[in-house]
Amino acid sequence: MSQNQPDARPTSRRNVTFAVSTLVTALLVAALMWVPSPYVVRTPGPTKDVLGEVNSRPLISISGEDTFDPSGELLLTTVGVQGGPSASVSFAQVIQGWLDPKRAVYPVETVYPPESTQEEIETVNTALMVTSQENATYAALSQLGYSVPTTLAIQEVLEESEATGTLQSGDVLVSLNGQATDTYESLVAQLDAMAGGDEVDVVVERDGELVSARFPTIASSTSEGARLGLTLDITFDFPVDVDIEIDNIGGPSAGMIFALGIMDMMTSEDELNGEKIAGTGTMDTTGQVGAIGGIRQKLNGAVRDGASYFLAPASNCEEVVGYIPEGLDVIAVDTLSSAWDAVQAIGAGDTSELTRCQ
Repeated sequence: MSQNQPDARPTSRRNVTFAVSTLVTALLVAALMWVPSPYVVRTPGPTKDVLGEVNSRPLISISGEDTFDPSGELLLTTVGVQGGPSASVSFAQVIQGWLDPKRAVYPVETVYPPESTQEEIETVNTALMVTSQENATYAALSQLGYSVPTTLAIQEVLEESEATGTLQSGDVLVSLNGQATDTYESLVAQLDAMAGGDEVDVVVERDGELVSARFPTIASSTSEGARLGLTLDITFDFPVDVDIEIDNIGGPSAGMIFALGIMDMMTSEDELNGEKIAGTGTMDTTGQVGAIGGIRQKLNGAVRDGASYFLAPASNCEEVVGYIPEGLDVIAVDTLSSAWDAVQAIGAGDTSELTRCQ
């Protein structure tokens, strides 16, 4: 006995519309994933041992003084950047950046100046790297007790300066209140001891002749003390030849590690004692360690490449807390002296007195 088969239910127009809409939406979402986005994604970049070699050449070369082979490593850390003026990132990459705690996503205008080109960015970063290397060399040699003669030439007299119309671009500072300005520290130390509005007697060299000027200082906008309201072109006469060779890395954030590398190579003690220490931080001629960007990505790059310790600018510590990778001890430093003390303490295996980012 046969049974009648039920008739297939006709597909409703509503179901067809829903299926088509779902397919179209899926295709649009898939396509959107590869549409350029107005973001950049920061990732952990490569590290480099400043005491080692790059492309079979020493990263730091020193001549004119004895140097000593290290037993450990000092890693400069970097940040990889996806996106920017030359190449956009897709929304798929942005979503990946949001989901990956080792990465970070930023609107492109917060990372790069508006309408800047890749060539302009690379030029600026190269200049900052050169300045970073010079400052690191100066700070390291000064820390080791060397005297580094310095020429302080006026680059620009700012509008707010009381020296407008008196001093000019190209003048070379000779003395301030009768004291020689043959080092940047001597100039800063004098001004830090003054207050805005105090009169100063300045002697400059202009076209081979000495020119005297007297004018009031202005208050510093960033610290206590007074300022002249000048930008300076600083030239160093290093008593030791230091050459730093590194390609494809720009910016000022390796300054502290460069300085520590120079000091390690020029001292006979084995400060590192086989330890692998990573770090980051700008370095100025007074030995101050400054904040940098991408600290969380640098932490992850350091632990990925085997570092056990990380020297971080104290001013970056707030960004570090809660984001320290397992197995990495993050030490807060604010000067080259404190960073050098940390290196020696780590090498000696006695880090109990060091300040942590926590």
